[in-house]
Amino acid sequence: MTHGQFSGHPQAKWLTTDDKPDRQMQLLGDLRFTDPEGKVWLAPAEYVVDGASIPRALWTLVGSPYTGDYRRASVVHDKACDDAKGNAAARRAADRMFYHACRAGGCSTREAILLYIGVRIGALTTQVAAWSETSADNVERAHLFRTAGEERLEADFRLAGQDVLAQGEVDDPFEIERRTDIALSTFTGVDLRGK
Repeated sequence: MTHGQFSGHPQAKWLTTDDKPDRQMQLLGDLRFTDPEGKVWLAPAEYVVDGASIPRALWTLVGSPYTGDYRRASVVHDKACDDAKGNAAARRAADRMFYHACRAGGCSTREAILLYIGVRIGALTTQVAAWSETSADNVERAHLFRTAGEERLEADFRLAGQDVLAQGEVDDPFEIERRTDIALSTFTGVDLRGK
């Protein structure tokens, strides 16, 4: 399966502000990803990315937003998430695009599946009470111990990842989405299907 292609590599500058974490970058030029259906996902010049779609609590497991073969995918995904504006269907489409973009960027099927589960958790943090504290300001700062919410989120990620991968590696984001919905709903006790 062809997963699509990028228009190139992102050119960006780091931004430093007093009121936000110093992980923001501003694009100096457009970055496009064309998915397998021919849809073009654009992250335009001057757009500011922050890599926040994978919860920080998972960065030790999957990597930070600006590293690895999924770096370009994280840029176009940030823009797609902003464009979704809380619309669950649009966010799901963005997350499926992220899977394709990860694969097009060089990620293995296994790595792309785990990254996909990470962005789904990111989309759902407000739906699961035990995860909601992971988006608080105190988690953005350095700290010695993981909070209960971070530990729970990481445990749910590990369980969902094991469950999804135990069913065999598939290279179809719709099937991965179905498996992820079931696994996350099972391990959190919250029906997350379609959200």
